[in-house]
Amino acid sequence: MRLTQEPIQVLLVFAKEDSQSDAFWWACDRAGFRCNIARTPESAVECFLDKHHEIVVIDGRHSRYFEAEAVCRLIRATKPSEHSVILAVVPPITSEQEEPSALPLLCAGFSRRFVENSSVSVCYNELLQIEHGEVRCQFKLRACNSVFTALEHCQEAVEITSEDHVIQYVNPAFERMMGYHKGELIGKELTELPKSEKNRADLLDTINTCIKKGKEWQGTYYARRKSGDSIQQHVKITPVIGQGGKIRHFVSIKRPQSDNNKQPYKQNRDEKGSEEHPQSECHSMRHRDRRKESVDARSISSRSSDAPSLQNRRYSSVARIHSMTIEAPITKVINIINAAQESSPVTVAEALDRVLEILRTTELYSPQLASKDDDPHTNDLVGGLMSDGLRRLSGNEYVFSKSSLQNVSQSQLAIPVTLNDVPANIAKLLDDEERWEFNILELETATLKRPLTYLGLKVFSSFGVCDFLSCTEATLRSWLQVIEANYHASNSYHNSTHAADVLHATAYFLRKDRVKSSLEPLDVVAALIAATVHDVDHPGRTNSFLCNAGSELAVLYNDTAVLESHHAALAFQLTVRDGKNNIFKNIDRTQFRTLRQAIIDMVLATEMTRHFEHVNKFVNSINKPMAAIEESSSNSEGSDCESQASIRNSPENRLLIKRMMIKCADVANPCRPLELCIEWAGRISEEYFAQTDEEKRQGLPVVMPVFDRNTCSVPKSQISFIDYFITDMFDAWDAFASLPGLMEHLSENYKYWKNLDEIKCKSLRPPSSP
Repeated sequence: MRLTQEPIQVLLVFAKEDSQSDAFWWACDRAGFRCNIARTPESAVECFLDKHHEIVVIDGRHSRYFEAEAVCRLIRATKPSEHSVILAVVPPITSEQEEPSALPLLCAGFSRRFVENSSVSVCYNELLQIEHGEVRCQFKLRACNSVFTALEHCQEAVEITSEDHVIQYVNPAFERMMGYHKGELIGKELTELPKSEKNRADLLDTINTCIKKGKEWQGTYYARRKSGDSIQQHVKITPVIGQGGKIRHFVSIKRPQSDNNKQPYKQNRDEKGSEEHPQSECHSMRHRDRRKESVDARSISSRSSDAPSLQNRRYSSVARIHSMTIEAPITKVINIINAAQESSPVTVAEALDRVLEILRTTELYSPQLASKDDDPHTNDLVGGLMSDGLRRLSGNEYVFSKSSLQNVSQSQLAIPVTLNDVPANIAKLLDDEERWEFNILELETATLKRPLTYLGLKVFSSFGVCDFLSCTEATLRSWLQVIEANYHASNSYHNSTHAADVLHATAYFLRKDRVKSSLEPLDVVAALIAATVHDVDHPGRTNSFLCNAGSELAVLYNDTAVLESHHAALAFQLTVRDGKNNIFKNIDRTQFRTLRQAIIDMVLATEMTRHFEHVNKFVNSINKPMAAIEESSSNSEGSDCESQASIRNSPENRLLIKRMMIKCADVANPCRPLELCIEWAGRISEEYFAQTDEEKRQGLPVVMPVFDRNTCSVPKSQISFIDYFITDMFDAWDAFASLPGLMEHLSENYKYWKNLDEIKCKSLRPPSSP
């Protein structure tokens, strides 16, 4: 590309005017350069920040006025200096003196040194050499930013690989098409990625033979997305000749070959961020990532001292660094900290030692609790909700009877009603459905414990789910009834009313402006379906209980996310086994796989063992970067909105938003109006009491001893649950979605439980007055 060059600007930093400063001044004049002179370090920095000079000349002959190295470091600490050449003027040496090393100057940030010479011609030649050397190189590097900006916004998928087919760069269009995040690709060889079986056997050899000769290849190629689906692409691979006339990179440009592939590509671009990566494109499309990453890495040191807000963007910066080598990400973090320690003060180095000790542990996201005696309620909640069982007891296996699973067919259900035929009393209750204060328990009573079907019809209709899935309302009704029939009405808490409550909360969150603008239609549909099925066939016992009891489900799912895996699997089994309630039957395979993956991911996110991981990732990837943008752009108009949208709308961050949304919806009871909060607290406590009773009867480990119906303090358990799981998560979600009403309810409910605890009340309500 053509490099537009304004007249080069030169800054002379000389404490006093003398023949040397005059020589550089007149040399600039002869070369047609614009020149400024600064007499103090402060004025030098101020002038540099104003003009962004390409060349800076600092007088290093006399230390009595200022330290040249200190001035250089001040300038290098600014962001514009990354593209500047800084020249040190040093005194001449006598014949008896040994030539001094240039290393101290280079370490201070100087680009080169100039031995004192007051000849205008010598200074002129020096400036010309700098212009034709380093300065022009810096112009090219600056131009690279424009090129990469174009690539980032290009609609065609672009991939750059090294000469040995190691992925260097992929643009966002490539991520969307293939379903991978660039961090999963950069640094990998194309041969490491799965290939589509639809290509003829010798196609890759043909492509390699062609491009290794320096010839361009283009044609049709089948690539495999991360989801496993194949996509037909038109591919153009161009070898890039570099130093020595050798091929240094391959640039691949790809676009879907047919409309059949284009449509799911658009619809599923969120999911694709986590699905696809074809091996077929492997030979030419992986080179570009690494090049971009290396540019990012070179500028990290200069950027790190910039605005304070950049500290909050540490996550994305570290992610770029991580993708540059084959080391594990945590290894790279440790290496960076080790390097920082070498030049840090003792106190900072000691603090970093403690950081390294923490990073070398395995439980990075789980807070460390005090001794068990300090808060037994919290410890029992953690043990019961965040572990997959304590120990297996031989001879005490707990197996659910297959007949206990409510595997109800459609013929056993009541005749479906249309949304227009909903009884008046139920329709009146549903009119309030969009308010957070909506009373799901009143709907439970009015519908004879079938709130999920009625609320589902209303919510799915308002979000246009049937239109998206191309299914009829009758199919949706049948599906809702089958799903609701497989919730256990005998459970005090994990029944279809809880599912309806989570669906209501999810719909409420989806209507918030920032959530709405962050997600795509497929995300919305997936979230509503996931909320509906997230606890289907829940037995009213925790994962720890099932693992300790040796249940069939625990054995099936290897003691890992047992219930959540079962909910997701059963939901799809119930849906697809009968065409009358198969809401997915009219969407194409690619869209179904994308939708299915999104639903499964959200259901699995409700499992509590990864609670703190999900919350911390949300905070570090979304809350903090967005807060940093708001802070840094507080004095500008409009620029922050676009930057924040780019953070929210990336495939990986949309995934975090969906996970956080369903997690908050699943445990939103403490944020409901007080009467609802109290009722839900009573229901979950009763379910835990029943589990403790059964553990004692079966001779199993008692997972949560504090939930003994004879001794348990319900207020204490609620306080512990809010303190440990709820407050931080909802603070983060509120910061993103803006939920002041919920946070007010949470505060009032917490005070309610605190007041009961202070008067030593162990029940749900204070004792009645005599």
